[in-house]
Amino acid sequence: MKVLRRSSKAAIWSEAYRRSALSIGFVPTLGGLHEGHLSLVRQARLECDRVAVSIYLNPSQFNSDEDLESYPCDLDADIESCRAEGVDLVLLGQQEDFFPENFQSWVLVEDLARELCGAGRPGHFRGVCTVVTQLFHVIRPHRAYFGLKDFQQAKIVKKLTEELLFDVEICLMPTIRSQDGLALSSRNDRLTETQRAAAPALHEALVEAGNLISSGETSAKAVKEFLLSRLAGVAGCELEYVEVLSAATLGEFPGQVLNTSGEGVLVALAIIFEEVRLIDNIQVQDAGVSDQVESGSEGGS
Repeated sequence: MKVLRRSSKAAIWSEAYRRSALSIGFVPTLGGLHEGHLSLVRQARLECDRVAVSIYLNPSQFNSDEDLESYPCDLDADIESCRAEGVDLVLLGQQEDFFPENFQSWVLVEDLARELCGAGRPGHFRGVCTVVTQLFHVIRPHRAYFGLKDFQQAKIVKKLTEELLFDVEICLMPTIRSQDGLALSSRNDRLTETQRAAAPALHEALVEAGNLISSGETSAKAVKEFLLSRLAGVAGCELEYVEVLSAATLGEFPGQVLNTSGEGVLVALAIIFEEVRLIDNIQVQDAGVSDQVESGSEGGS
């Protein structure tokens, strides 16, 4: 396994395999790798001849220095995890490669970034889109893997790839969860014992809301009010947002009447336990609750 620090060397690595007609799978990460990230690596390993992972704690997608500094990561452990999974290249991103002095060339998918995490974290998706664009130029993957726990991010990256004409297939994978239902996240390690015990209630509330929709509820307002009342009982939980939106557009349904055809309904939330921010979602379609559950991950956090 190669561990490279400069993007220019990673580009040379990629070009050699592309010239040999070997496919490259790519998993971009912030570090702090867990089973969710590794599930993406395993999928890439199954589908591609070579697998690249980037580890770059991108400061432009954090909204405060405190959040950036407290992000849990262990670079040595991350590298060893990649080695154990048969990764061929780990790119350790360097600030001077991605954001040199007087950097000005930002990338943003505007409409999809307005709601959910984009509303409360100004500049977050601008940072994500810009670095993903840069990484795609460097690695030039045939396939890139993202987890649906970060549903909004996954949709934005897919749209970016289509509109900027990248020749890469975006593979969206379901959310990996602990046995009690909590979506895996690098931030889970920062929860206190009491907070960790309360956190599975988030997924339970989402599943109950999904069942409500599957049982015939068509009012987005009613589902949202149900979720708000359910989450009010979660100890120590500060609500950032609860949304019931179109999974296709991440916008409101006309007249707020839910429609489960097509990509269906996205029920999403973000909460904060003191300084630890957690997100989760489910997608509800014609067949009932499609929870992206039991397998998958996050691509970025």
